[in-house]
Amino acid sequence: MAPLLTGSLQAVLPGWVAQQRWYVGKGRVPALREIAVLALTDPSAAVEITVHLLLDESGGAPTIYQVPLTCRTGRLTGADHALVSIEPPAAGERDQPGAEVTRYYYDGPHDPAFATALLTLMVAEQQVGMATGHRLTTADPGEVSASHVLVGEQSNTSIVLDLVDSLGTAMKPLICKLFRVLQNGENPDVIVQSALSAGGSTRVPASVGYVCGHWPDATTTGGVASGHLAFAQEFLPGVQDAWRVALAAVGADADFTEAARSLGQATAQVHATLARTMGTREATPHDIAALTASMRARHAAALCEVPALADYDTMIATSIQAVSSARWPAMQRIHGDYHLGQVLDVPGRGWVLVDFEGEPMRPLTERTQPDLALRDVAGMLRSFDYVAGSWEQGHPGQSAARWASRARTAFLAGYTASAGRDPRDDAPLLDALELDKILYEVVYEARNRPTWLAIPITAIARLSAGPRSDLLT
Repeated sequence: MAPLLTGSLQAVLPGWVAQQRWYVGKGRVPALREIAVLALTDPSAAVEITVHLLLDESGGAPTIYQVPLTCRTGRLTGADHALVSIEPPAAGERDQPGAEVTRYYYDGPHDPAFATALLTLMVAEQQVGMATGHRLTTADPGEVSASHVLVGEQSNTSIVLDLVDSLGTAMKPLICKLFRVLQNGENPDVIVQSALSAGGSTRVPASVGYVCGHWPDATTTGGVASGHLAFAQEFLPGVQDAWRVALAAVGADADFTEAARSLGQATAQVHATLARTMGTREATPHDIAALTASMRARHAAALCEVPALADYDTMIATSIQAVSSARWPAMQRIHGDYHLGQVLDVPGRGWVLVDFEGEPMRPLTERTQPDLALRDVAGMLRSFDYVAGSWEQGHPGQSAARWASRARTAFLAGYTASAGRDPRDDAPLLDALELDKILYEVVYEARNRPTWLAIPITAIARLSAGPRSDLLT
């Protein structure tokens, strides 16, 4: 395959990629090599649309990035912020009658032409080069009338698609997530959320379609890797995430127990649907050993950052040991990175869970495996603590501990009512998973926000006081 990245564009791209939020090699300039490319069709035939898979070999571990580009012969109005390169034509073109003087290359997600081509690839189930579209809905999604990119994302790029029907009447919008960093294997956000949607759950946005791709990879058997390139789903505009709702409640000293209880019920419902649609399995000795090894590694890392944690060595060691002797419930697919920021408050519908990719720092092979549903429960318990701690940071001398305790208790009560089993019946595992998360927080805060260290340190002290010592009865 002859690379399509030539001339000044090839020279400009490394510097441009290095400035993007999704570039993982912060502080270095990528060494990019094109390993795959596909051309999508613009219905108007006015825009050249290409998707480039670029291998960055500048770091210790090679990383593959997905970079869609659109090429126009005139500026795209309002898209100067997404301009990658301005390139003059080849010398021979200057003498051709009517030849354009300049080509403008844009980051594809910011161009409606790319958004339209990507949605068409999915819903028409096209196969173009190394990419194949898959449709997950029987409904007609409509045609793209406008699009824009959400700001602030770190590892992906999400495109909001405004849609109209054949008569030009507005339809419900969609959001298409473009995965910038590609890995060999199924993306859990696509697989898990699609399974929930297919299982009839209204606790997740309805799935519309996805694109799979394959590319050369010398590290895999057969020399070819495959994975998800993009995923489209229902968009829920104008809603707040549960973090903002909870933080407002703390600030207003408002009761949050009913909201937390309903969130617990929603969480248990999602877990039940996942168990039904994706199955369960019993824990193996390897699973148990992996969790204990992970906890020991986190403990060691936290001690390096905060030596004063040595005061809790006995409690932490006891908790880790209890993991090995505890009775483990069945393992299943879970959210994997569950906190209040991953839940939307949708009027008339209740809590809706999003972003099922799992903990970003964990390898994809781990994030696609069954886990303990208790991990999600522990993550949400920690999130209530962080809402309270965040508020306290802005209100020195005041405490929101009682608010957090009530929210945690109500969440567990709601979960129990829906699941039919109280997570506190598995207290050794729940405590261990919450402690594992706390130790992660200790390392993060010590390195990034030392003034916030009190939040996880206080939580460790609470756990050392006894199982679920903060929860109201």
